[in-house]
Amino acid sequence: MIGLDPATIDGWDPAPVQAAIARGRTRFDEQGIEADYCLVTPDDTAEGAIAAALTGRTYACVVIGGGIRDHEPLLPLFERVVNLVRQHQPDAAIAFNSSPDDCADAARRWLR
Repeated sequence: MIGLDPATIDGWDPAPVQAAIARGRTRFDEQGIEADYCLVTPDDTAEGAIAAALTGRTYACVVIGGGIRDHEPLLPLFERVVNLVRQHQPDAAIAFNSSPDDCADAARRWLR
């Protein structure tokens, strides 16, 4: 799971998103899906952190979160994330969630 770290976004309370991320992690566990999370700050450090996370092991599916996809100013970051997944995990499916709660559902659509 690649997404924005809600604690690094200025001007709003990260607690509801952090709680949703925790629920999403629990859903992976409940479904018996091993999952890693890479939560990044939307700045110049994001690309390096994502590349490092993607090279640590082989993944069957990479879920890209809506915080990266849906916020138009982050379109260049979204493009870099997709291309980093293609570069470092070329055999992995790419999935998209609709909220931090349903990351496991997004991955499940592609896991066989």
